[in-house]
Amino acid sequence: MGGMQGREQNSQAKLIRMGTDLPYAGLSAAQKLDIYLPAEGDGPFPVIVSIHGGAFMFGDKADEQVLPMLEGLKRGYAVVSINYRLSGEAKFPALVQDVKAAIRWVRANAGQWAMDPGRICAWGGSAGGYLAAMAGVSDGVTGLDDLSLGNAEESSCVQAVVDWFGPTDFLKMDEQIAAAGLPANPQQAHNGEHSPESLLLGAVITSIPGKVMTANPETYINANAAPFLIQHGTADDIVPCLQSVYFAQKLTAVLGPGQVNLDLLDSAKHADPRFGAAENLERVFSFLDGILK
Repeated sequence: MGGMQGREQNSQAKLIRMGTDLPYAGLSAAQKLDIYLPAEGDGPFPVIVSIHGGAFMFGDKADEQVLPMLEGLKRGYAVVSINYRLSGEAKFPALVQDVKAAIRWVRANAGQWAMDPGRICAWGGSAGGYLAAMAGVSDGVTGLDDLSLGNAEESSCVQAVVDWFGPTDFLKMDEQIAAAGLPANPQQAHNGEHSPESLLLGAVITSIPGKVMTANPETYINANAAPFLIQHGTADDIVPCLQSVYFAQKLTAVLGPGQVNLDLLDSAKHADPRFGAAENLERVFSFLDGILK
């Protein structure tokens, strides 16, 4: 999932207006974003904030994970693909603070890039889905924001979320994988010392349940949360689909069924190609068009 490969693929998308490696904050070299604008139209365009996955440890804003989001260019969306501090550099909540800072930067600079600051979607897969979900539910939570990163006068709220197979309740993942009858790999146990979640939080997650709660998106569900489209594969043995099932149920209980959409892709695995297939992208953009257009 190297950045160079992603940039080569992206160059084939006939992008005309593009800004790369723009800093949205100055604390870390990771705090940069790329902007892609539709080849036609003057805007202001609704915005897709693309958030890459990678177990909180790797991934890049220009790798192949951005390709589904770039389909939005053909449909009149601007795409802003962001990097954020990974767990090897900074622990939670730094990555959430970075996402919020990037969204504030988008609002502050929307005018010069023909973007609409009132129509922003957060969209990501896996760890990126987690961050999109956090952006959708935690607006105004001071412990998850760092206004010193810039544009403190702007809001970090989003108007829609597309969450692809993101974790939402860290301590339940191992038992949910077992409950689904999926093969367990002790080397990949989420409750283990070297799991992505433990590395993100700085300790074995079973030893810090209180801190884990502060990192779970479901903790922050409130009546002002954004509308959600959540999609998950039923054969996902990395992030079990019950994470999304229960998250959607809890969102629906607060927001109402019209604001929460859950799609379970039968037999699809983690990061399955079916998520980025044309048929599924039609579903995603139908959801986004209904909210942002």
